[in-house]
Amino acid sequence: MTSRVILISAAISEALREARFDDGSPVDAAGLRAARTAADAGAVPAGGRLWVSPTVRCRQTAVALGLDGGIETPELAGLDVGRWRGATLAEVSAKEPEAVARWLADPASAPHDGESVRAFCDRVTERLDAAAEFDGRTIAVVEPEVVRALVVRVLGAPESAFWRVDVPPLTVTELSGRAGRWNIRAGRPLTDRVAPGGPHLTEES
Repeated sequence: MTSRVILISAAISEALREARFDDGSPVDAAGLRAARTAADAGAVPAGGRLWVSPTVRCRQTAVALGLDGGIETPELAGLDVGRWRGATLAEVSAKEPEAVARWLADPASAPHDGESVRAFCDRVTERLDAAAEFDGRTIAVVEPEVVRALVVRVLGAPESAFWRVDVPPLTVTELSGRAGRWNIRAGRPLTDRVAPGGPHLTEES
């Protein structure tokens, strides 16, 4: 049995533009236009199960892409940064430089009283393993750090590599295989999925 998981990163939001820890901000106008353009061009995969990170921008991205009826999946929520929520990394670094340095150097630390990178990677990997129980396709509209965590775990990289994975908005990362044996195709813009004539990709594509 082979499973295929297609991860679509959320469209751009004000928080993403400002490099700010997510505070529930919605997708901005440019992000919505980009997502709707991808949907109109037939670039969005169709068929299979649909999971959505339980954030405003992921729900809005899914709707704009025409991916209605997705299951909100708490295990695919973004990294919980506790009291740093809504601040930029620069702002936090100015106030708590030692805490930020510890957080970036030690994946097991959570000086913001939220969730450590290690715990976060464990959480989202458990959900990926659950996808492996199903044959066929799962589409997930997720926060960029969810993609980062899964790339790190699938490649067997150290958790410190989490900070070195760049996930732009509306990019596609595909995982295929089964629990413990995944192959990866990472970081293609969603618009690259447009086939000649623009038909939607289906489960058989």
